[in-house]
Amino acid sequence: MFLECEPIMEYRHITTDSAKGVYTLWLNRSQVHNAFNEEMIQEIIDQLEILAQEPDCHALIIRGKGPSFCAGADLNWMKEVLHFTYEKNLEESLNLSKCFYRIYTFPKPTIALVHGAAIGGANGLLSACDFVLAQAETVFSLSEVKIGIIPACISPYVIKRIGEFPARALMLSGKRIRGTYAEKIGLANFSGNEHEVEAELEKLLGQLRSSGPHAMAQCKRLINEVANHWTLEEAFTQTAKMIAEIRGSEEGQEGMNAFLQKRKPNWNV
Repeated sequence: MFLECEPIMEYRHITTDSAKGVYTLWLNRSQVHNAFNEEMIQEIIDQLEILAQEPDCHALIIRGKGPSFCAGADLNWMKEVLHFTYEKNLEESLNLSKCFYRIYTFPKPTIALVHGAAIGGANGLLSACDFVLAQAETVFSLSEVKIGIIPACISPYVIKRIGEFPARALMLSGKRIRGTYAEKIGLANFSGNEHEVEAELEKLLGQLRSSGPHAMAQCKRLINEVANHWTLEEAFTQTAKMIAEIRGSEEGQEGMNAFLQKRKPNWNV
């Protein structure tokens, strides 16, 4: 690891540690390549809701223990799903959607570190993050059509990340691609070997630490509102209100004064 970290909470299928304001949520079912089931999804939701309230959280990393980032849905869980009623299927699918939405709307920057394999629903976990750093040999696949289903709950985030027609190509074919191609189409922001990915992570964390924590949270809210909620006419007024408010905020005042005085702001000393 690039940082010495302290574990902060115990779960069965995930683990979380922190160092210098950076929290890392580890998928921790390495014996099944971190394939997720109902319980793991709920643990991720619960932990995200807790970490969203942590005042010292500057960034969140999501990564996997063992040989893979995530192999998608657990086979034993899929066997159970075969016998679910529509109502039970809907209940579990809504919780899966909630998991991806919690990542997408997490108030601080989120980074997925991807290695080994990212299959099926794993692409929802990573696509909902702000940044995706992938090892070049990672295998990505939206393989749901191969077993007669569709990548439904992950689709909003995959399509947002790579666009409609690249998503069509991956979702309809279910083909496997590598990390280098994932970077080419925007599914990953960066790809390289393990050492290069860790170096890129440290570089990115340095950039995030030099940014105002409140400004980053507000920036994420701004992007969400502009991309998903406001019309252009609404954005005309709402964006002006947001910048006026943040200029007058304690952090905004400190940041602008530091810039004018040619010194580091108090969050970057």
